[in-house]
Amino acid sequence: MAGSESTRLEAIVLAAGAGRRFGGRKLTAIFAGRPLIAGALDAAFAAPARGVILATDGDPDLAAIAQDHARGLGREADLTIVMVAEAAEGMGASLRTAALALPADADGAFVFLGDMPRIPPEVPRALVQALRQGFDLAAPRVGDRRGHPVLFGRAHFEALRALSGDAGAQRVLTQAGPRLKLVDTADLGVLFDVDRPEDLA
Repeated sequence: MAGSESTRLEAIVLAAGAGRRFGGRKLTAIFAGRPLIAGALDAAFAAPARGVILATDGDPDLAAIAQDHARGLGREADLTIVMVAEAAEGMGASLRTAALALPADADGAFVFLGDMPRIPPEVPRALVQALRQGFDLAAPRVGDRRGHPVLFGRAHFEALRALSGDAGAQRVLTQAGPRLKLVDTADLGVLFDVDRPEDLA
């Protein structure tokens, strides 16, 4: 199991979106020869986190893919799947549900998006260093564009557990001020997501 004794981190993968612009069920669509969700799961399991919480809308195919993926990595025991009852509400409901499932002793939580399959493994490790330097929120940045994943320190858990609507944690990020550390990277994988079928090419 990954992680460290001094920083107890978890990873959240948000995978409950309806994929309306895509035409539905995009996370089980094939990207680079495997289901799109596999890329986000790889990134989450490679992060320095003890476990992965996958937030879904109850899609059994997606759950089966995730369980098979975790089993293939020898991490089946580290995967928790939570169903977002209010998934239609938007990303806020997904993040709220996942945050409520975090272990009581967690010091921080990475938030990965299920439709972002190219997150480089070194980025989550760099975000951890920001937390250890005293920041309580960290995200990668390419130029002037903030990317994913975002690492939330436990100081923000209550705010995550109170989220609603489709803006996700945008308000938490914009209000963080100097507590947010933006970690520069040249890797465009922190910005790349799949919104439409043509993005799979």
